Amino acid sequence: MAGRRRAVWAGLSLAFALLVGCGGGPAPDAARTDVQQVLDRRAEAVLERDESAYRGTEAPTSDSAGRAGQLATGMAEFANLRSLPLASWSYRLTGFHRTGDRATAAAELRYRIRGYDKAPVTAARALTLTRDDGTWYVASDEPADKAAEQLWEQGAVRAVKGEHSLVLGVGQSAATLRGYAAQADRAVPAVTGAWGDDWAGRVVVLVPESLDEMAGLLGAPASGYRGIAAVTTGEAGGSPDAPADRIIVNPDAYGVLGGFGRQVVLTHETTHVATRADTTAATPLWLSEGYADWVGYRETGRTAVQVAPELQRAVLEGRTPSRLPDDADFGFGSNATRLAQAYESGWLACRMIADRWGEVRLNEFYRAVGEHGQRAGAVEGALREVFDTTPAGFTAEWRAYLRAQLG
Repeated sequence: MAGRRRAVWAGLSLAFALLVGCGGGPAPDAARTDVQQVLDRRAEAVLERDESAYRGTEAPTSDSAGRAGQLATGMAEFANLRSLPLASWSYRLTGFHRTGDRATAAAELRYRIRGYDKAPVTAARALTLTRDDGTWYVASDEPADKAAEQLWEQGAVRAVKGEHSLVLGVGQSAATLRGYAAQADRAVPAVTGAWGDDWAGRVVVLVPESLDEMAGLLGAPASGYRGIAAVTTGEAGGSPDAPADRIIVNPDAYGVLGGFGRQVVLTHETTHVATRADTTAATPLWLSEGYADWVGYRETGRTAVQVAPELQRAVLEGRTPSRLPDDADFGFGSNATRLAQAYESGWLACRMIADRWGEVRLNEFYRAVGEHGQRAGAVEGALREVFDTTPAGFTAEWRAYLRAQLG
């Protein structure tokens, strides 16, 4: 009897387990899988330049006028991508919420530019989708909240390839973009001559139509970049397999510069591309910006007085800085004089190192600071290791150098 009771309970337990396994939780929503498949087809259409297939992922609507406008927007962005030399393009859903035949989704767009990106660039996207007759379609595909725009969202992309560069522009003539490519092609060997050849040796330059569009590519207010000719985006301390950095130009500020100034700007920004893997949270801005300026002016023959007028004014007035600039002194929204003095101070610090200890030791110092990994103790350790000096001793030498060069 006891054996039979055990058998009955075993059978009941098995049946209960099967019931729980079948009905213990909601079935996964197949819509998420369906939407991912739609995005996969959309990505393939972009790579294959297949307009019909791309159009097939766009949401239909009963409103003919709305449908026309919707298609015009979606197809315009598809057309804007035609000149972009893509090696890959894909979407990965990171969030999904459905209410009936409508859904919202968060996705990560990943793409590579052929010949330049060793790893995909990622962009956060916000999508809305609708289902019609059992099929899901994309109703909108936009940057996620606080995410940056992509260049093709601002207009048709024109591509110009140089010997060491790829220039991508919107609202710019081919001749203008060729000018950028020529300057970038001069910048790359100049940077290699100073830093060495342990970097990709090529750059990607984005030229939007205006300051406002530049700010859109950075996902930041335009006011913070007024007067800034260009910036470089990328992963600080990135591995050799990181995506290529992007030099993003402010055409409003860049356009008022002469040929000399434009070349210095692009050489400066290209230096940031070359040094990215060795620029970490440990690297102060006076060193990263000062080094980029040092490379930019390295072979120009310009004197300290010509390059550092704001700092010279301070020295002549008896206001020689008592310390190297803090990171806060480099804020784009800060006082213009303070910002100029910060850049000039960093440049002269790097110039002093090159004059006093040599260019090879300057590069060793830059790398030693970045290798520290964290800010605390990084400069102190590198000064001791490379120059056998202290922060106080280095600062004293730098202040004396300012007075000698600018006094």
